[in-house]
This record gives sequence, structure tokens and C-alpha cells, in this order.
Amino acid sequence: MTSATSTTPSAVPAFRLDALDQQILEMLRVNARLPVVKMAHALGVTRSTVQARIGAMEQAGVITGYTVGVSHPRQGPRIRAMVMLSVTSRSEPEVVQALSKRYEIVKLWATSGRYDLCALAVTEHTEELDALLDRIRGVQGVQDTFSTILLSTKLDRPDWA
Repeated sequence: MTSATSTTPSAVPAFRLDALDQQILEMLRVNARLPVVKMAHALGVTRSTVQARIGAMEQAGVITGYTVGVSHPRQGPRIRAMVMLSVTSRSEPEVVQALSKRYEIVKLWATSGRYDLCALAVTEHTEELDALLDRIRGVQGVQDTFSTILLSTKLDRPDWA
């Protein structure tokens, strides 16, 4: 193996991770099989940008491999949570745009009352939900959140057309 492709620990510090690289790594940690197209859409960049960044991190030894985590098989999503958000005045469009880039958020509603938005988040584990909530709280314009995990469905009528 040549030194250019070496994945020794000394090769890793020379590679500087920027914010986009960090976001890509975070997404891969959550789901290493997430399609590049979905990652690119969520990050607001092109597919080729994501592919190039992943390739560069593999070459530099930052990404050393991919693995599979196996648990007991279950039906459907693991953790579903309703996340209520209070946002600062006039920042709702920016908050909505930021939240729409998170693949874990599958629905987002405007609401009245104490909270301005309600998001339905779906994750595989509570640790991922916790990390998502931290990221949501870090979005510019988010003042407060209140979340609750959905346990079981007691009634599921179709939406009105």
C-alpha cells in the first residue's frame, strides 16, 4: 500500500473536516445505507458533492469502514415523537426550511397556541431522537421545544380529502 492511500492514524489529522463533512458523518452514523441522493437533498448540495466528500474522507482514513447493527426485527418505525416548537417572531420560514432538510422529520404542521410548529419525527433509537432534538434546539429561531414519544396507535382514521 502506498503512503497516499494509507489509513494510518497519522494520515487522519491532516484531513480537516468542515461543517458539511461533519453533517455527512452524522448522517452515516445514523444510517450508513442512506442513499447519497437523500443525503444531498437533506444537506442542500448536489449528489456529486456528497459522493466526493465521502470519497475524500475514505481516502484520508476518516471513514474506516461501514458496519451493520442487528437487533430483534420489528414492524415499522422504532421511535415516533411529536415535537412542539416555539419560534421567534418572523423566523418561521427559516425554521421550516431548516427542519425540512432533516430526513428524520416526516411531517411538519403550523399550529396555534403556545407552540408555532409541530413536527413528527421518526428515528430508530432514543439516542438518535435525543441527538435530533439537540439539533432542532440549535436551529436559529427555535426558542423552545416540547417533545413526547408516541407509544401505540389507538385509532387511525384516514385523513379527510
